[in-house]
Amino acid sequence: MHSDLMKTKAKYIRKRAFEMVMRAGKGHLGGSLSSTEILVALYYGGILTFDKNRPEDPDRDRFIMSKGHSNNTLYVILADLGLVGTNDLDCYTQDNGLLGGHCDNNVPGIEIVTGSLGHGLSVGAGIAWGAKLNNKRYKTYVVLGDGESQEGSVWEAAMFAAHHKLDNLVAITDRNRLGSEEFTEQNASLEPLFDKWHAFGWDTHTVADGHSVEQLLEVFRKGTATGRPRMIIANTVKGKGISFLENTPQSHHTLPKGDQIEIALKELSQ
Repeated sequence: MHSDLMKTKAKYIRKRAFEMVMRAGKGHLGGSLSSTEILVALYYGGILTFDKNRPEDPDRDRFIMSKGHSNNTLYVILADLGLVGTNDLDCYTQDNGLLGGHCDNNVPGIEIVTGSLGHGLSVGAGIAWGAKLNNKRYKTYVVLGDGESQEGSVWEAAMFAAHHKLDNLVAITDRNRLGSEEFTEQNASLEPLFDKWHAFGWDTHTVADGHSVEQLLEVFRKGTATGRPRMIIANTVKGKGISFLENTPQSHHTLPKGDQIEIALKELSQ
């Protein structure tokens, strides 16, 4: 898909995700909106190898949304690809609905249950190692939150992946600089984040604008350093697309109310 079409797709996905969570009255918008272009580049930019008509294909690339609460835009993508129904979006987090507040592998296209933060990279490293042991060529992609990266298990997985030379593992940090209640650097500083991943033996890259599909694709398409897992740090804005939520701690949990709803819809439609 051409980059201009992907930009249009990202706008649609943001707006549909907003409508979905507003209908449900719950959902984590902030981190879902910050990771939108990352997901669009992966799913529509020819990065992930998968067949939407064969979601269980054993040779498919695996994708893990480690910060599983940020599933709103991911669910819209899965519906857009036909893996879940649009009616499932309308029943998001409702009794007897398919789509819950965290990623669940009962949903077609979802590999593992996530939401208990800090586990996704460990599981992804295990999947990648299994592929190596079985001489499989598929890759495993993991999207991490930066707040999540304050978990010690993330760094245990980082050591494991480097030790086993998992060059079939690609991790992307959604670097929006906010956790659930506070800026990461005021809570438990992650910087210098690039240097840390590099020191852990990862082939480390930075995307200056994580909302630019062109910049994301340029990095995704670079050849992987032999024998090293890859980390891509994508600089993003939490709550991207809704001005009064952008770069605010409350964007993690807060949904617009009253006149804010119309303002948000107008901004997401521009």
